[in-house]
Amino acid sequence: MMEKQAESTNKELIKSGRNFLGILNDIKRRPEDAAKELEVSLDEINSVLSGKKELSAEIIGKATKIWPVNARDFYIIHDDCTQGVKIMRSDESKQSSRVMERAGYPYYEYRDTAMSKTAPFRPEWIMELCSVDDNDPRNKSVQWNNGHFMHQFTYFIGEVNFYYINSDGKKTVALMNTGDSMYITPFVPHSFASRSGAKQPGLILALTYGSKITGDIQQELSTLSNLGQEFALDFSTKEKATSSLLKYFIEISSLSYDEISKRTDIPTDKIAEFESGKTILSNTDLQKLAEALAVNLRDLLPNDKTENKVIVKYHDEGKKWFYPSQTHAYEFVELANTTTLPSSKSFEIKINNTNNEELDIRAGLHQYAYNVGNNTITLNWKFDGKFFSEKIHPDDSLYIKPFIEHNFRGEGKLLVLRIGGKITGDSQRELSFVGKENTKRAISETMQWFNPKENNNN
Repeated sequence: MMEKQAESTNKELIKSGRNFLGILNDIKRRPEDAAKELEVSLDEINSVLSGKKELSAEIIGKATKIWPVNARDFYIIHDDCTQGVKIMRSDESKQSSRVMERAGYPYYEYRDTAMSKTAPFRPEWIMELCSVDDNDPRNKSVQWNNGHFMHQFTYFIGEVNFYYINSDGKKTVALMNTGDSMYITPFVPHSFASRSGAKQPGLILALTYGSKITGDIQQELSTLSNLGQEFALDFSTKEKATSSLLKYFIEISSLSYDEISKRTDIPTDKIAEFESGKTILSNTDLQKLAEALAVNLRDLLPNDKTENKVIVKYHDEGKKWFYPSQTHAYEFVELANTTTLPSSKSFEIKINNTNNEELDIRAGLHQYAYNVGNNTITLNWKFDGKFFSEKIHPDDSLYIKPFIEHNFRGEGKLLVLRIGGKITGDSQRELSFVGKENTKRAISETMQWFNPKENNNN
C-alpha cells in the first residue's frame, strides 16, 4: 500500500515539474532566469523541474506577482482513475443520501453516483419525494428551481412529471415513464415530481455537465466582466447566426468592405447585405469570404439546426440498432441528444449474452454508465497494457476514460452517457493540426524551448 502511494506521489511530482517547465517555456524563462527572479537557488528550481521536489506555495506566490500567470496554472489535476475505470457501488451511493427540502417539506432525495476529477459530468440519483395529484404545470405543490449553469441529461425510472419553461416562456409539463429521457440547456428553470397513484416514488438519473464554458473559459469570462457577453452571438435563427459570424470575423480582421470586395470580387453593397442578414450567402460567396478573411469555411457556417432548449425523448421514439454487426452483443436505444453538443451521446444498452472475448467498445469521449437492469454483468477492459475485470451489480455506476477498450458481458441493461471534455471540436482540430508526435509534449513537456549548447545553424 505504501509503495503504491509513493509511486503515485512520484508521478504527481513529475507531472508538476513538467507543467512548471511548460510555464517557463511559455514566458521564455530559463531555469536560471526563474531562480533569479523568484529569489531561490537554481538547485531548487531544477529539483522541481526534475520531479524531485514539490513546488512550494511561496514560489507560486512570488511567480503570480511578477509573471503574467495565475496560481491555478501551477496546479495539476489529480488523477483519481489510475486504472482507466472508476466504479461506485450501490452501497456507497446510499451512504451519500441527503434529503433536500423545498418550501419547508422534503422534495428530493439525492445520492451520488460514479464521479471522477477527470470527468466533465456530475451525475446524481434523485428520488422525487413530492407527489402531485394532477398534471397541471401550475400545480402549487411543484417547487421550481432557477436553472443552473450546467447542461443536463435525465433518464426517468417510474412515473415522473417533468416541469420546465418552454421557448414561449410558459410553464409546461411532460409525463415521463421508465426509459424516457430529456436534455435541457443551462439556466432553464425546471422541476420534477412523482405522479399520484404510482406504486413507488419516481426516480431520475440526472447527469449535469459543463461542456466547454467551464474552467479556463469561465475564468476568462469572469475577468472580462460585461465584455464577455459580447462573445455570445445571435444564434436565434440560421440567418442571424450567419450574419453574426460574418460580422465578427470582419471586425476582428479590421477589413473594410472595399478591401473585402477587392479580394473577393463581391460588390461592397452585397457584402453589407450579407453582414446585415438581408441576403443569404451562396456557397460560392461563402468560400470567397472565408479565403478573404483567412478562415475555414466551417467558421462562417452556423449550426445546421436551431433546436429547442428542452428536448423530450420518449423511449418508443428512440432509434434501435445492434452492435457490433458481427455478434449483436448489444442492442442500442438512442435517448435524448442535441446537435448543439455533437460530442454528447446518450443510450440505453441491452447486453445480450455472448461468449465473445473481444473488447468491442471504444469511444473517444468520457463515459458514464449505470446498471439500470436487474442482473449483474461483467465489465472487462484493458489499460496501460494490463487487463481488468469487475462485476457491475444492479444500481452500481462507473466512469470510463476516453479510448479505453472494453466490453460488457452477461445479460442486462445499462444507461450510458458519453460526453466530450475540453478536447473536442476546435480544440481537437487544433491538436490534430499539431500532430500526434508533438501532442506528447503538450501532454507532458520534457524539453526547454531551445538548447543553448547546440548549434542549430545547419
